[in-house]
Amino acid sequence: FIQMLHSAKKRDVLQLLRRAPEEARPFLVEAAVATQSVASLAALSDFLDFSQEPKSLLEKFLYAAAFSPRPSGELLQLVLDKLDGKQLAPEIWETGIVAVGSLVGKLCQQKLCGLQQVVERGVETILRGLRGAQQEPKVVVSLLALGNARLPETIPTLLEHAEDGPTAVTTAATSALQRFPAPHISSKVKQVMRRIFHQKRKSYDKTCRLAAAEILLDNHPLPMDVINILLATTEMDTEVATFLLLKVQNSLRDHHHLARKIMKDIMGDPRINNYNFFSKGGISSSFSGPLAVTQDLTSTFGLDLLFLEGGFLRKSVSDFSLLSHGQRLRAAQVTFEAQGMESMMGENLSEGEEEPELTAGMAATFFDVQLRPIVFFQGYTDLMAKVLLSSAEPTSVVRGNLLLMDHHQVIPLQSGLQVTVRLQGGLGLDISADMDVSIWEQELKTSVNARGSLAMDFQAELDSPLLQATLRSQTEVETSIHFDTKLRFSSSPVLMCLQLREEQVPYR
Repeated sequence: FIQMLHSAKKRDVLQLLRRAPEEARPFLVEAAVATQSVASLAALSDFLDFSQEPKSLLEKFLYAAAFSPRPSGELLQLVLDKLDGKQLAPEIWETGIVAVGSLVGKLCQQKLCGLQQVVERGVETILRGLRGAQQEPKVVVSLLALGNARLPETIPTLLEHAEDGPTAVTTAATSALQRFPAPHISSKVKQVMRRIFHQKRKSYDKTCRLAAAEILLDNHPLPMDVINILLATTEMDTEVATFLLLKVQNSLRDHHHLARKIMKDIMGDPRINNYNFFSKGGISSSFSGPLAVTQDLTSTFGLDLLFLEGGFLRKSVSDFSLLSHGQRLRAAQVTFEAQGMESMMGENLSEGEEEPELTAGMAATFFDVQLRPIVFFQGYTDLMAKVLLSSAEPTSVVRGNLLLMDHHQVIPLQSGLQVTVRLQGGLGLDISADMDVSIWEQELKTSVNARGSLAMDFQAELDSPLLQATLRSQTEVETSIHFDTKLRFSSSPVLMCLQLREEQVPYR
């Protein structure tokens, strides 16, 4: 379809979009975004009306732009024009801002930062949204957009919000900082993370302190940082201490971890590597291990579960990553978070800790693009309404078709002949998630269903007056992964069931 659109005129693309049946429009919008021709972008500009179109179609357009592997400045220009100066639904604005962050980041990776003014306009749009945000959710989404962009010049802004903001803002800023590569985690960043972890200026939420510790541990840590973090676990809640100690032990098993050698040296000291330190009896866990290993690629699955002292799940993170030649791609990461459950369970808060509002939500990252967060419920009244009116329908996180590559190259051979090479790859994704809290049965269930299909088309063509030869290969793979957690906290100890199911993988 994209090959066809490459040669289509604006009039034809526009006619196609307008005349297509409603159920086919999302696919056509994705294809037009992936094509990125002048004609297809101009047609999209005329066709998409952000004041009238259904939200689902507008989100489809914005996510298709965010996932574009090599976006053009014109695509970013189109997204900014559509967002500029309009009264938008909150979820469309949020999706738009995270898409702008992703586009800015990818254009800068292509070394187009200083060459195109539209990139500066994109950064300014995010920062203006951050400065003008009156409500916490807007601040959070703007910080996540900066995490998508990963621009070193925005690190001071992220540090300021990480250290001085309320819990949700601190969490968003530290998670954005976690996405920067190790060379950008400077001594100043580490200094702020130390202050957050050791609570030098004020009290911080458990998850913020853990994120700060992870930044220190994952980016060429100093031996003293590792020792101080380990020493601090003796004064922490059992669950947080258990979680942190497992993180340290994981890094010893991970051959790609930047701190592996330092950890091994520290673990050689019996004053630290002893029963007194590592015998914490919490049920929180942190695990990471390989799913598939080839000569060039390692696919890993990681699972973090942080519990409250009473056994309620505070945060769960399931992570699927790809490692190749020193590069890491976060293929899929889904985070469930529940706050304010302490008061419901009759638990006491830690000294100096403010009581958070009862909320539960989810955040997802796919192919290194952070999506806008989804809130399941906010406040006790909302929870009861959701429990009573539950539709039992999972929440769709992302569904659609993404172009992974569209490569065209002419190679001159020593014989004087030329070979034309074309490589295209597309991915179909359908990911949904669900969180179900049963107050009466005292159960919590979460489930993530990820279905994907990958298609690759390779063609090499030799054309000369004497002969013509074509080599073609087509590959298709389908996969489906279901990850479920079920917790029953009516008795002690808490009963927990985790299930990771992978269906058969057809490969053609």
